[in-house]
Amino acid sequence: MNLDHLRTEIDTLDSEIVRLLNERINVVLKIGEEKKKSGAEIYVPSRERAVFEKIKSLNAGPLPDESMHAIYREIMSAALALETEMKIAYLGPEATFTHQAARNKFGVSVEYIPTGTIAEVFDKVQSRAADYGVVPIENSTEGAVTHTFDQFATTTLKICAEAYLPISLTLLSNKPKEAITLIFSKQEVFGQCRGWLGSNMPNVKLSPVESTTKAVQLAMETPGAAAIASVMASDMYEVDVLAENIQDMQGNTTRFLIIGQEYSAPTGCDKTSIVFGVKHRVGALYDALSVFKADNINMTKIESRPSRNKAWEYYFFVDIDGHVEQPEVKRALDELQEHCTLMTVLGSYPRAEI
Repeated sequence: MNLDHLRTEIDTLDSEIVRLLNERINVVLKIGEEKKKSGAEIYVPSRERAVFEKIKSLNAGPLPDESMHAIYREIMSAALALETEMKIAYLGPEATFTHQAARNKFGVSVEYIPTGTIAEVFDKVQSRAADYGVVPIENSTEGAVTHTFDQFATTTLKICAEAYLPISLTLLSNKPKEAITLIFSKQEVFGQCRGWLGSNMPNVKLSPVESTTKAVQLAMETPGAAAIASVMASDMYEVDVLAENIQDMQGNTTRFLIIGQEYSAPTGCDKTSIVFGVKHRVGALYDALSVFKADNINMTKIESRPSRNKAWEYYFFVDIDGHVEQPEVKRALDELQEHCTLMTVLGSYPRAEI
């Protein structure tokens, strides 16, 4: 086959792909109308997971599964945007890692609302100024994001999905590396790059700021300055990448939660998150947690936070495997309730791949 023939073949395939994409969107829009009639949620994490798993099973290559996932992420994002004017609140500003996690989850076609605090994300979703919110909950090296846990202690919102984002830190500047005398970033980011900075830029001044996005903005307007931020910031602000993956610990990952009004239907591969308080007596926490062992339920996380109602009392946040609609999970939670002064299911949602 010559080049012209192959290009003609590509043109024919593109015509068919465009036709099928629009045909798929038309079916999605009909589904959206049915959802609106019944008052159902437009975004359905359990269905999203099923689509991704189906596409993966159908993919025979040579396109990698990750590329196919990215393509379908944007197909579904475009469909969501056509079904409704979907708004996603996130801990901003733009080009932060939370923004990147939100884009990875919902694609580029929906509207994003940056907020200044985690509390504002909850407020936007609670007031329905946003359909969903994206907040960080824990980092594999830095631990829990306590502000997020504190918001869950008082909200009626539910966790409907989760996402993991590998944290890759990048040195950005439009000046050459040897001309850099000042680097802006968050204090936590400097801590994660301490070894690399000591070996590669030992005499450069480090200036902490409130966000990696602010760091990039300052670096662009300050002579001899650079920023440590995400590669997404490089694309958004058109700043050159001077060095990639400069974090000391590879595999650093942040977990994010997607919050909304309802939690997800079961998929067969789910998590359930709860918050509870126990009576102030010897062995109360042990007795409460023992219900999970009795029903052979794996507990994947526990975090304590001080109660805002009384000094030296605590709430406990727990993640378990399974969905609240599974009989064994429902039974365990009913038994847990008997040991608690309060107990709330924060959400049941598809378990994300790390």
